[in-house]
Amino acid sequence: MPKRNNRYLDLKSDFGFKHLFGRSVHKEILIDFLNALFQGRKIISDIVYSPTEYTSLHRDTKRVFFDLMCTATDGEQFIIEMQRKGQRYFRDRSVYYMARLTTEQLPPGEPSWNKPLKEIYFIAILDFPLEDSIKNTYIQNISLTNTDSGNLFYNKTHYIFIELPNFDKKEIELVKKLDKWLYLLKNIQDLQKLPNTFNEPIFHQVFEIAEVNKLTKEERMLFDRNVKNQMDYDASIRFAAEEAMTKGRLLGKLEGKLEGKLEGQLEGELKERRFIIKQLKNAGMTDNQIAELLNTNS
Repeated sequence: MPKRNNRYLDLKSDFGFKHLFGRSVHKEILIDFLNALFQGRKIISDIVYSPTEYTSLHRDTKRVFFDLMCTATDGEQFIIEMQRKGQRYFRDRSVYYMARLTTEQLPPGEPSWNKPLKEIYFIAILDFPLEDSIKNTYIQNISLTNTDSGNLFYNKTHYIFIELPNFDKKEIELVKKLDKWLYLLKNIQDLQKLPNTFNEPIFHQVFEIAEVNKLTKEERMLFDRNVKNQMDYDASIRFAAEEAMTKGRLLGKLEGKLEGKLEGQLEGELKERRFIIKQLKNAGMTDNQIAELLNTNS
């Protein structure tokens, strides 16, 4: 959760994430992070930021709102999301975002499939582990594969899920640049200075931009508003949880009392039934006669 008294912004907060990665004036920071993430599999030299509100030519189609979206020089599109809380349908939303960008690549009225689609990447930085989180793994790369052979079926839609809680490396263990990036994303809000091992110029720039005291007046207002909104949201979640627990305890007590009352009533009926059976037997009735009589009266 963002705090007012930290030296550096929490990069997992909405404000901190977009303040660092979402401004074209500092696009080299996002480029460096993406290149560290791909680790040589793809080299990105430049990006262009796109609007984060994505509409459609069809008025009935749902609008989507990305955290960040950009396009590289070869036309690859990148949706980059920071997700702090788990959501029941987070995967559905991820697939929907990808589908929207895919379908929008072909202009309306295109007569035939005469051009290839561009690559699309959905990159989600998660402050929670996924349900099927793999032990000792903090990055999941998902693509369309043949479930029988395990071979890649289509190489132009990619999901990358970064699970920050699973990244537990200490500063002394940070060797790769990606390790340093993930360490900062997870911990920068708790640091008081640039760690000695972060000697690349890009990280000096990151720490300077992320310093709270260097925010402009307008940025500070947005930051404070973000802190307040997050605090209000967390308070509402805690209240809902406490209310649910209180209602649960009351319901448990009520059910307990009801069960006790029913048990007492049932025990009374059994005593009465045993007394009647004893009296009928004293009167000389057989078990079959008593059973027939009681079933008829029931």
